[in-house]
Amino acid sequence: MTLFPVPAFSDNYIWVLHDGQRALVVDPGEAKGVQAWLVQHHLKLDTILITHHHADHVGGVAALRETTGARVIGPVDEPMPEPLQRVGAGEAVNALGLRFDVIEVPGHTSGHIAYFCADMDGAPLLFCGDTLFSAGCGRLFEGTPAQMLESLTRLAALPGNTRVCCTHEYTLSNLRFARAVEPGNAELSAYAAHCQSLRERNLPTLPSSIEREKQINPFLRAHVPAVEQTARAHDPDSPPGPLGVFTTLRAWKNTYQ
Repeated sequence: MTLFPVPAFSDNYIWVLHDGQRALVVDPGEAKGVQAWLVQHHLKLDTILITHHHADHVGGVAALRETTGARVIGPVDEPMPEPLQRVGAGEAVNALGLRFDVIEVPGHTSGHIAYFCADMDGAPLLFCGDTLFSAGCGRLFEGTPAQMLESLTRLAALPGNTRVCCTHEYTLSNLRFARAVEPGNAELSAYAAHCQSLRERNLPTLPSSIEREKQINPFLRAHVPAVEQTARAHDPDSPPGPLGVFTTLRAWKNTYQ
């Protein structure tokens, strides 16, 4: 299997997974770049997976479905480009001989889902849309802080070697915020230098891994005393406990420059 992030717009990635003949794509916000990539690599599009309803994730679905006949799979509780197969928590999708378990991860949107494959070429794989980013998480457009924290906690419980395929190249900006939250985190500093080197060579910082995110992502570290201390310093009225810390961090990140 080959996994590749096709760039789209200014900072989106449309993930393509293929076996040399058939391909699946995840969250195709536009069709033209995906179609060109498939033609270049002589691939037939078999399946389209959608995590949530935002235009930069579904804008290319109709054109790809019409030109390739690919089946489309998306969340049960979100407005979607019909027709498609709708799936929710506890269900599974089979594509390219792989099983993808559906995980409900509300927060960024109310019906956001993720797709988890326990074994793709020897390691787990997660397509998580805009829920978990490297060193960050999605904005809360429709859900609550409690929902998002629960969703992130659910993802953090996946195996540490799970490859995290999120859909935006936000890593460097997220890392600037993460280092403001936890300046003494040596793992974070080393990862920031690594990602800076990748971007200077125009290479993607993704996929990340669950283990790495648990070490460097402030939104997965709301239980860590140093993170709580910084959140409390930023907002002395921050409620105690991980939910209060998470809520403070997410509001701070919304305005962080």
